[in-house]
Amino acid sequence: MFLREVVLQNFRGYKNQHRIQIDQLTAFIGKNDAGKSSIFDALAVFFDHPLGKIDASDICVHAGGSGELRIGCVFSDFPDSITIDASSVTTLADEHLLNVDGLLEIHKVYEFSDGALKKPKVFAIANHPTANGFDGLLSKKNAELKKAGEAANIDAGVDKRSNAALRKAIWGSAADLEFGPSEIQLDKEDAKAIWEQLSKYLPEYALFRADRPSTDEDSEVQDPLKVAIKQAIEEVQAELDAVKEKVKARTLDVANRTITKLADFDSALSSQLNPNFKSDPKWDGLFKLSLTGDDEIPINKRGSGVRRLVLFSFFRAEAERLREEHKKGNIIYAVEEPETAQHPDNQRKVIEALQAIAEADGCQVMLTTHVPALASLLPITSIRYVCSHDLNGRDVCIADDDVIKTVVADLGIIPDKRAKVLVCVEGPHDLQFLKRISGHLRAEDASVIDMFADPRVALVVLGGSTLKEWVNQHYLKNVGLPEVHIYDRDELKNGKYKYQDDRDAVNARGDGSIGFLTSKREMENYLHIDAISEALQPVVGFNFTFGLSDDCDVETEIKTLLNGQGKIQRRSIKHWLNEDAASRMTIDRLKERNGYEEIKGWFTEIANRVV
Repeated sequence: MFLREVVLQNFRGYKNQHRIQIDQLTAFIGKNDAGKSSIFDALAVFFDHPLGKIDASDICVHAGGSGELRIGCVFSDFPDSITIDASSVTTLADEHLLNVDGLLEIHKVYEFSDGALKKPKVFAIANHPTANGFDGLLSKKNAELKKAGEAANIDAGVDKRSNAALRKAIWGSAADLEFGPSEIQLDKEDAKAIWEQLSKYLPEYALFRADRPSTDEDSEVQDPLKVAIKQAIEEVQAELDAVKEKVKARTLDVANRTITKLADFDSALSSQLNPNFKSDPKWDGLFKLSLTGDDEIPINKRGSGVRRLVLFSFFRAEAERLREEHKKGNIIYAVEEPETAQHPDNQRKVIEALQAIAEADGCQVMLTTHVPALASLLPITSIRYVCSHDLNGRDVCIADDDVIKTVVADLGIIPDKRAKVLVCVEGPHDLQFLKRISGHLRAEDASVIDMFADPRVALVVLGGSTLKEWVNQHYLKNVGLPEVHIYDRDELKNGKYKYQDDRDAVNARGDGSIGFLTSKREMENYLHIDAISEALQPVVGFNFTFGLSDDCDVETEIKTLLNGQGKIQRRSIKHWLNEDAASRMTIDRLKERNGYEEIKGWFTEIANRVV
């Protein structure tokens, strides 16, 4: 199931009801103590994560005397059918358990009395029948449904052993079910059975906190290492059993001979003794695995940034293992402050890794940050601005014109005071393409600037949907730095390209800024067909040949060859193109595609502005 929305009410600083939209990649940005981590903690409670602890102190202090807090999640991509029992297979739509938007909305409600926590009540928030006699059917037993069916004069052919069939027939007999917003408690009869089945499909929630130690003694590190040891032991269990029996036989022989000799001194005592193994050996307890470098320095003696990177890698491995073990299709990575203890170069790498994870099928990524460097690397559409609010405790705002202004004014946007130029692109895939192509250019000409490592260059991902606002409002003008904008040309409409006016507006500023439109449709059109084929052939099993031109939609062409498949091995087509295929480009291939002089010109203009 895919998480679409989080609902918080009276949870910590979130007074009243807050509905927070979630995407495949969602970044919560705001000042310290704005309420970013509370969202992650609430989800940990909802998904029964080991770190999801809740007590009476979690109720909002401004709740107005209410002893109730609510944590809800709204899901899409829920199961097509639910098997209640051998005779009842149904759907959430047939049971009228979807909300007015056709999504599955589940709330967990926590009540406290005299400081004691009560067991949470689970509700489906649904557009449900409210007509007298046609509500509450999900909590009725079979005998009650049969009686309700008789009163409704349902068809005699209905399978009365099936509660689902009875409910469907009863509802179908009504002239007007009077649908309305309802809270259906999932605690009795089939309502409870449906929730038990749905629980198996909930995403795996993996929480990576910021305020925690990061050594190889951490449980998150030791758990996957222990799993590795356990799996290795299982593979050689037969050999270990043979060793165990040999050791037992040898030691029993020694013990029996000892008892025999003891009888020479005290026969009564020796007759009372019997050799006995109290338990089988715990093989996994014999092994302790730690991480050391080539110089044998253990990980807990390395720098905090290195420790955190290693810990983050183990965290991902453990999360994926849990998803496989629990047979769950989706996983949510919630990462607090991925920039913690990281050099700016590693900050970018972590963000790139998180963006790649978010593109994989079944994966969602949420992160928190209050660092402008990361905010500038994220697509604007992924940003949720979290701030305090006098009336409602907290506000979580989707990035629009006003929010972008606030983020820029509140947090700033420059990642390094040494920055001399801003390089603005539409999306993260453009950055990946430029990163790899610049590597090829630098191999030929050392003067080509490495804008991904040079602190004088600040990278800003504008996001296509809000790019016009960045240009028109000139949000970055107070920074006082020249900007280099590189936009995809896209398709010609009404005699103009999509971002032609935006390019012209940047060039008209007169402040040293410059804007470019690609001469080809988009970055992927600069790739060579051989590079594309080399990247994709090993994973799809055949060579790619299609009419690669300056104006074709490369992604669509590949999807056509793949029978509409939009992702390969859980990665998007654009990911393969802008990373793997771009890595296989060469100067000769770039020249053959007539892109060498143009792209090198972009880097020349960037270099001219850092002097």
